[in-house]
Amino acid sequence: MAEPVDAVVIGAGVVGLAVARALALAGREVVVVERNALFGAETSSRNSEVIHAGVYYRPGGLRARLCVEGKERLYAYCRERGVGHLRCEKLIVATSVEEIEKLKALEVVAKRNGVHDLQLISGTQARGLEPELACEAALLSPSSGVVDSHGLMLSLLGDLENAGGTLAVSSPVTGGRVTERGVDLDIGGPESVTLSARLVINSAGLWAEAVARSIAGLRAAFIPALRPAKGQYFTVTGRAPFSRLIYPLHTPDSQGVHYTRDLGGQARLGPDISWDAPLGDYSVDGSRASAFHAAVRRFWPSLDLSRLQPGYAGQRPKATGPGEEGDFIILGPKEHGTPGYVGVYAIESPGLTACLAIADYVAGAAFR
Repeated sequence: MAEPVDAVVIGAGVVGLAVARALALAGREVVVVERNALFGAETSSRNSEVIHAGVYYRPGGLRARLCVEGKERLYAYCRERGVGHLRCEKLIVATSVEEIEKLKALEVVAKRNGVHDLQLISGTQARGLEPELACEAALLSPSSGVVDSHGLMLSLLGDLENAGGTLAVSSPVTGGRVTERGVDLDIGGPESVTLSARLVINSAGLWAEAVARSIAGLRAAFIPALRPAKGQYFTVTGRAPFSRLIYPLHTPDSQGVHYTRDLGGQARLGPDISWDAPLGDYSVDGSRASAFHAAVRRFWPSLDLSRLQPGYAGQRPKATGPGEEGDFIILGPKEHGTPGYVGVYAIESPGLTACLAIADYVAGAAFR
């Protein structure tokens, strides 16, 4: 016998928790089911923890729109809830004269996205801000920062539970069916159960495609093929010279190996990008230190290779391939024709920054 529920959110990453919170605050009865034993155990906790300004993304796309909207909402939320964060600024650097025109083009894209606070500065001005930096010019992004991703997810979960929602961990979706009422979901784990939901939000991240394909009655044409892209990080021992984030110019599929810092000032480099790792592979290849060192020395020439230590790895749920720019994919009943189901796919960076804006967009998609 299926147990009736109002709304089920699949996946307790930062986006799933934000969506569940938004639904619960709107008065819905919400259950979040998570395959892992902890919330945020995958992409949401294996990233750079950067609050992005909205500089890079294709104008008019969801990544651009929801990042710019979500950025200020995230800063405000963190201030209100006491979630650790720092508006530390970012420098996007041109390490050769030839790259300066690319910086200028990037500034134009950013303005089209609604990012109007960028400042194009000379290499001399950039070194005045960060003396150990090597570059010919830079874009200064005053609204970029970092956030404690675990603290953010813990706060979102607290809001959800205070609004009457619940989280069930170690509860993987093993299958399901579209019904006249909505969607029935078979939930595994220590106590298997079938939930009969009026509304299902598939926010399963790396596993969203597999979950969708396990639900009989969903139209296959509206289930994107996801391809995980692995990114590795190295940490840097000792004092780091930069207070700001330092980014090279990006490529369509990656923001490059960049310098970030956590709230305690610990320096980390990454991520790189590879397309051949199996799903769930979070190993770090220590032999990649030399490649990281070579990439970062373009803007940090004094970096000693011996300071690099293997850090951690993550995977991004991309719906594109190497060299291609992707976008968030959020499909509700208006798009796929199945009432009671919203598919949330390909939420890579800047998903953390945009989580609150994504949540409202997803909630709206359920009823469009």
